[in-house]
Amino acid sequence: MSHRASAVVVIDMINTYDHADAHLLLPSAKKAIPPMVQLIDRARKHEVPVIYVNDNFGEWRSHHGEILETALAGPHADLVEPLRPDDDALFVVKARHSIFYETPLAYLLNQLDVGHIILCGQVTEQCIFYSALDAHIRHLHVTVPEDAVAHIHADLADAALKMMRTNMDADVVLSSSVRF
Repeated sequence: MSHRASAVVVIDMINTYDHADAHLLLPSAKKAIPPMVQLIDRARKHEVPVIYVNDNFGEWRSHHGEILETALAGPHADLVEPLRPDDDALFVVKARHSIFYETPLAYLLNQLDVGHIILCGQVTEQCIFYSALDAHIRHLHVTVPEDAVAHIHADLADAALKMMRTNMDADVVLSSSVRF
């Protein structure tokens, strides 16, 4: 790994869980939140940037404050509140699965001299997986804390983690083992 900086990227956790497969995601999300909170707290203590990359839910006039307010007003605010961005958190809005697709994230990471990203959030077999691939092809080192990512389908999540480890040289570790 290079000597460039690390950043924690929190994917799609500012969420209303108002989608067709939310009932399949919720149990995994509830389990992943405590390790995610600990990881974010450790990052903040080490002055590692925490970047929230979140869907805009098709609301092109919304900004991160509005996205957060909507999620906190929803029925699953208890899943959002522990992960509320602090005043130092950075926020990038995305519209598709990858955190890089049509977003300024690559530019932001370059400005921060980040060469290592730690991906946490949801969904392992979708946004985490596609984002890890996009990071890999951009020559970024990727760590995925397997206890701090949530899935819809456990079997697909297991396959995605295996592919990230095998094909993308990602470190798939427990969140407590993440090195910044």
